[in-house]
Amino acid sequence: MTVVIPPAADVLSVLKLFIIPVGGGIPAGILLAQAKGLVWPITTVLYLVSDIALALAFEPILRLIAIVAGKIPVLTRLSAALKAATARSVAHIGGTGAGPLALIMVSFGVDPMTGRATAHAAGHGFIAGWAIAIAGDMLYFSVIAITTLRLNSYFRDPNTTMLIVLGAMFVVPMLVRYVRSRQTVTS
Repeated sequence: MTVVIPPAADVLSVLKLFIIPVGGGIPAGILLAQAKGLVWPITTVLYLVSDIALALAFEPILRLIAIVAGKIPVLTRLSAALKAATARSVAHIGGTGAGPLALIMVSFGVDPMTGRATAHAAGHGFIAGWAIAIAGDMLYFSVIAITTLRLNSYFRDPNTTMLIVLGAMFVVPMLVRYVRSRQTVTS
């Protein structure tokens, strides 16, 4: 078995698209990686690297916000209210508390920064908090990547595929919330 090392320019172009997701983000990165001939394990590692870069860039901001929120009374109360709201939101996902699975689902359903902030509020440190947030984001990446590749095999037009996936990324969560709210009303 021969190992083909992709050109650095191709790898960097996909990594840049994942790190600075202007426009299509995941679907665009997946389709660019496919066009450049990058195999899925390399593409997945590139997305993981982008998540690690995000962790290193976002963590100091999160820590600064936590310090400032602890020194200003109104922000301290807001922080306590957000922690309570987070606990209520997470409880319906994972049962009684903000355990790792529930926090992974927060990151999956929203974004890794929110997942990390929620993990921080639940008392998880840097490594555990980001591991939880990145696990949720990698699950999200997997769903979007598989959807993008399967859909592109039918349309064979990257722009159409990307628009459909991006549209679904916005519409499907709204539909799920709508259906859940209707079920709550009828129960």
